[in-house]
Amino acid sequence: MKSRDLVRYCRDLGWRDPLEVAAPATPPPQTAPGHARPTSGFASLEELGQHLQGCTECRLSKGRRKVVFGEGSASSGLMFIGEGPGSEEDRSGRPFVGQAGQLLDGMIQALGLSRESVYIANVVKCRPPGNRDPEDNEMAACAPFLDRQIDLLEPRVIVALGRIAAQRLLATSKPISALRGKWAAYRGIPLLPTFHPAYLLRSPTEKRAVWDDLKRVREKLRELG
Repeated sequence: MKSRDLVRYCRDLGWRDPLEVAAPATPPPQTAPGHARPTSGFASLEELGQHLQGCTECRLSKGRRKVVFGEGSASSGLMFIGEGPGSEEDRSGRPFVGQAGQLLDGMIQALGLSRESVYIANVVKCRPPGNRDPEDNEMAACAPFLDRQIDLLEPRVIVALGRIAAQRLLATSKPISALRGKWAAYRGIPLLPTFHPAYLLRSPTEKRAVWDDLKRVREKLRELG
């Protein structure tokens, strides 16, 4: 049967065009596990942030005081992503404002930058009760919003702070000790996992390891111009 007749025969039977079946599919861009790529309906960070103020996509919305969307420079080349807001962040609506936030500020300053010159966000935008780890379905509900945030920011480098953020973005169950300091990528952007500042408050001897990671980040930013 000629190829033209074969195509007509398949279409008459309701089958897909065999030439289409044979054509290689374009792989979708990487997204946070558990959700498809979000639409581009939100044209700015401001639009996206306003939408999230009324978000009820998961049960975390029932206990929150404020949505903690993220803050920093919209033109930043560097984005930090943690796991979720704590009690102080829930009250203020700002990410990383407690003791761990103060330590993160010091980490950023060690890079020769200011908090205002980078962007800081979390995997989930509402506080998990009792500061527990966010659950898979909660992170999945927030995934499209985080992905859109990243798309709008277009950072050159992402730093994943702690186990939850690193495992979520890299779709792995490996411990943070195995991921820390090793370059990976998310949505085509270089990503480096490191210890969470809250962990450093409990284990200050690990600060040297984080400083080594920050030097890698600084070198990568210089390399990318």
